[in-house]
Amino acid sequence: MTFYSVLASLVLALHLLFILWVVFGALLTRHRPLLRWLHLASLVWGIAVEILPWPCPLTPAENWLRDHAGLAAYQGGFLLHYLDTLVYPDVPPSLLTAGGVAVCLFNLGIYAARFRHRHVARR
Repeated sequence: MTFYSVLASLVLALHLLFILWVVFGALLTRHRPLLRWLHLASLVWGIAVEILPWPCPLTPAENWLRDHAGLAAYQGGFLLHYLDTLVYPDVPPSLLTAGGVAVCLFNLGIYAARFRHRHVARR
């Protein structure tokens, strides 16, 4: 493995960790206000990257490193590339995007329920 391929793999791992954080972060944020705000910002970022034509900065970084390692870069976003290639090869990209946004909205719903529960309990 070359230096660039190792770095590309590290960026890939960081990307996966960020996605896991977005998907499951609400489970780790109860009674942790700083983590809660970081997760909420991550959710907003995740939704924006999925529905707007913004690339996640990790995708071009990974592709640049892959290119310098002599590996093929991929087109499109990280989720669409890896989910479409590895997990769901025959699912339309728009459905994968909708699924990603739905997961983020579900997490936001968890926060809304916690907020409502906290304010009802105070009354």
